[in-house]
Amino acid sequence: MKNESASLPTVFIIFGATGDLTFRKLMPALYNLLLDGMLPEVFSIIGIARSPMEKEELLSKLKKGVVKFSRRKLNEEKWNHLCENFEYLSGDFSESGLYEDINRSVINFQGNNLGKSNVICYLAVSPNFFGPITKNLAGYPFIKKRDNTRFVFEKPFGHDLESAIELNKSIMSVLRENQIYRIDHYLGKETVQNILAFRFANSLFEPLWNKNYIEWVQISSLEQVGLEGRGGYYDTSGALRDMIQNHMLQLMCMIAMEPPNSFDANEIRNKKSDVLSAVRKYNEEEVFQNTVRGQYDAGMNGEKKVPAYRDETNVDPNSNTETFAAVKLHLDTWRWEGVPFYIRTGKNLSQKTTSIAIKFKPAPNYSFPKEATTNWQSNFLIIHINPNMDINLSFQAKVPGQLMQLSKVNMEFNFEKELMANTPEAYEHLIYDVLEDDATLFMRSDQVEGAWKIINPILSAWQNNQAREFPNYKPGSNGPNKADELLAQFGHVWMNPEVD
Repeated sequence: MKNESASLPTVFIIFGATGDLTFRKLMPALYNLLLDGMLPEVFSIIGIARSPMEKEELLSKLKKGVVKFSRRKLNEEKWNHLCENFEYLSGDFSESGLYEDINRSVINFQGNNLGKSNVICYLAVSPNFFGPITKNLAGYPFIKKRDNTRFVFEKPFGHDLESAIELNKSIMSVLRENQIYRIDHYLGKETVQNILAFRFANSLFEPLWNKNYIEWVQISSLEQVGLEGRGGYYDTSGALRDMIQNHMLQLMCMIAMEPPNSFDANEIRNKKSDVLSAVRKYNEEEVFQNTVRGQYDAGMNGEKKVPAYRDETNVDPNSNTETFAAVKLHLDTWRWEGVPFYIRTGKNLSQKTTSIAIKFKPAPNYSFPKEATTNWQSNFLIIHINPNMDINLSFQAKVPGQLMQLSKVNMEFNFEKELMANTPEAYEHLIYDVLEDDATLFMRSDQVEGAWKIINPILSAWQNNQAREFPNYKPGSNGPNKADELLAQFGHVWMNPEVD
């Protein structure tokens, strides 16, 4: 059931309407929300970009995106309804005339829908435009002192700690924190949201969720693909900024946070902020003891020929940018003292998978004869987020037969099979949460800055020390050998896809 906010007449203002994100994610999400009856009955979409273009030309392009990327087939009647409520404005983001046009469109919408209405500004543009766009809109009535006006900001939110602080100051000079939605699409995925239900709605696991029973936690986001035409962006970012600073630290927060007193947005965000504050910050020597970076060489990934990273289009031929990063983090809390959190991500690897693996400490096996425990393994809990959505628990059981012989067996919960066949996409969840004025899954300013405080020392150490070993892994592998060595010194191994 919709709450009051989600039912109000709503105008969506999308900056970056001609961009890839709008094409692949935003319009398919709005279309599916319309099909599901989750959009307000009265709505308007104002698409804004710098490219001069007829509205019909843009809608024709966006329709192709819906056909290709929507989880539902195209319904012409519903699509036409979306088009009837769509307006396109073009102009330079620095010119006042564009904002006058936006204001007129909003006034016209609000005038036709007396009473309260939502205004949702979605900034699907480069972070360089976040501050200028926000400040250019600051003087208009639909922005000033309005609880029903919300701004959604895409990642990356800052390039380092200093720029993130400056960006927060810039937009918060115009907006209040409760109007700001810093989006991380990973948190909109069903399996990620299910972590909270799994932990806090079941008495079975939470008593074991601590240093007394857990040996380590691994969070992996591995990609088979390379740059996909994003060389210019990626060479100024790298794996640490692109994935670990946002997506993967947020996954860590979901695993490591203390139970919230309520499922209030600020309460949950407080608990996640506490996790980031508890992560031990490294000096330069500790950085190189607890991190590994990699860059792919030329080679074959399956049947695909892959150029070396430094030979990719728009990449510096002497680039020091990492395409693989592995980090060992320590949380200085009672619950997690001594439990390593291993995080890794990389491109052009053997498989595509995003997962969280938890190894429980082994149970004493004194009760069983030695020959029964030949295949003895610890219990593992593996949460697959992408491409599969499931939770897998392994445990020991007796092999059928006359002898007592133990072997690993698995229990699996597959989200789509068990609960629904056509799972909403992450952006559908998150856009609807903005409509509902529910910021639970969005990052607050202290979370953004807390994440950068973890990452900044690593970035500085890597930037100050050229990676002479680059390139140091082949396409189609599991990354550089040093990533395995990082764990091996503690008697640990990565849960690699092909052997899980």
